[in-house]
Amino acid sequence: MDTDPRAGLAERIAGEITLSEDPGATLRKWRTDFDVSQTDLAKELGVSSSVISDYESGRRESPGIGLVSRIVYALLDIDERRGGDHIRQYARVLSAGFESDVVLDLREYPTTVALSTVYEAIDATEVVTGDRDRVSGHTIVDSIQAISRLSSDEFYRLYGQSTNRVLGFTSVTRGESPLVALRVVNPKPNAVLLHGIEPGDLWEHAPALAQRDGFSLAVTDQDLDVMLDRLRELP
Repeated sequence: MDTDPRAGLAERIAGEITLSEDPGATLRKWRTDFDVSQTDLAKELGVSSSVISDYESGRRESPGIGLVSRIVYALLDIDERRGGDHIRQYARVLSAGFESDVVLDLREYPTTVALSTVYEAIDATEVVTGDRDRVSGHTIVDSIQAISRLSSDEFYRLYGQSTNRVLGFTSVTRGESPLVALRVVNPKPNAVLLHGIEPGDLWEHAPALAQRDGFSLAVTDQDLDVMLDRLRELP
C-alpha cells in the first residue's frame, strides 16, 4: 500500500465501495464515518443532495469507478479542510499490528450497524446510552494484556479505520482498569463493551465516566468464543 496516508486511505475506501455487494450502503458508511452530510458532499461534488441520496439508497445504479474516485477525494478534501483528523488517524494504523493474545478480533463492517443489533447478538446489557447509536466495526482486546502492554498511542491503533466502533475488553472483573485507561485516550470509541461481568459487578464509577465521555457502555457474560463468533457474523 502507498506510504502516503491520504493515497492509502483513498485506495482503501475506493476499493471497499467498488467491491461491495451494496456499494450505496458502503458509501453511506464512509460518509457518516467522516461526519460529512449528504448536503456537504453534494456541494463538494457540484451535484444535488438527491443524487447522493439516490446512490446510497440504491435508487440509482452503482456509481462507476470515476464517480467513486471523485466521491472519495471529496471526502478527503473536506477532512483536510477540517484539520485532517481522519487522514491522520489512518496514518496511525497503516503499520498497525498486534499479537493475537492482545487483540482477539478486529473487524470493519461493510455498512454501519445499530448498536442495539450488536448488543442483541451478544446478549449485552447497555448500562449507559452514548451519543451515537451506530457503529462501523469492533475491536475486542484482552484487557489485562492491552493495559499492561500498550502505550496510549497504541490504543489508537485498536480503533482500526474509525472510532465509530465497539471497543470490547475481556478478562474484566469490575471494568475499572479499562475505563481509567480510556480517560487518557482521545477521541473515544462510540461504545465500550466489558466482557465477563453482569451489571451488578460493574465498578460504581463506570457509568459516570461513560456519561462524561459520551460513549455507550455495555456488559455481557456470554461465552467468549460464542461472542466472538456472533460478532464475526455481523452485519
